[in-house]
Amino acid sequence: MNRALRAATMGVLLLNPVALTACSAGQVSQTATQEGDELGAETEVGDITLRQIQLAYPDDGLYETGEDAELQLVIVNAGTEPDTLVGIEGEAFDGVVVSGQAAPSPTVPDSPPATPTTPGATPETTTPSPSPTPTAGTQVDIPIPPRSSVFLGGSDGPTVELADLSEELTTGESIEVTLTFAEAGEVTVPALVSAPDRVLPREDVFDFHEEEEGGEESAEDLALEDESEAGGGPGEPN
Repeated sequence: MNRALRAATMGVLLLNPVALTACSAGQVSQTATQEGDELGAETEVGDITLRQIQLAYPDDGLYETGEDAELQLVIVNAGTEPDTLVGIEGEAFDGVVVSGQAAPSPTVPDSPPATPTTPGATPETTTPSPSPTPTAGTQVDIPIPPRSSVFLGGSDGPTVELADLSEELTTGESIEVTLTFAEAGEVTVPALVSAPDRVLPREDVFDFHEEEEGGEESAEDLALEDESEAGGGPGEPN
């Protein structure tokens, strides 16, 4: 009977670490999933992988109806052939405005312009016309080279604004965005309004030495009080 009891006890002791390990592994997996969700959605279409799909955090924490929202994501081309993002559309906005891309190089003339032959004549000067204001549309032209990544919204990448939102959006809410690639095809993804960058305030450093000194003084005071109560206090009869 004693041997059976010992065997059962040993089985419980051996089982507990396994159970604890399984619980711990489950918690780590859940944490990793939550962190991934905070960074934005991730999906694949063909050789293209889209990561960290989100809308930039608005200055006042809210996108009003009719405002523009910046689309941010990473486009990874894992293939050996180039691809091109040719379209961005959705029901929650009217179109997109792309800026920050390199402008095409100007064409060099084959021969210099002819100079006037009439004495006293001066060459005519032309005033360059201002660049047209980009208008919102659904067609874009963003090259995605092979074996490389393109950041939309990064410091060295193009900026994409979703124009004229049809609804209010705040942190945690999302809209559907459809991206079309020339080779990989079309994919619809949720774009989540990102949270603000939070800077935690620095708190006062806890002084353990001060706490220990305070604890020693309190112990001494309690000892003196006990002696006074036991002796009846100074000047009082026992």
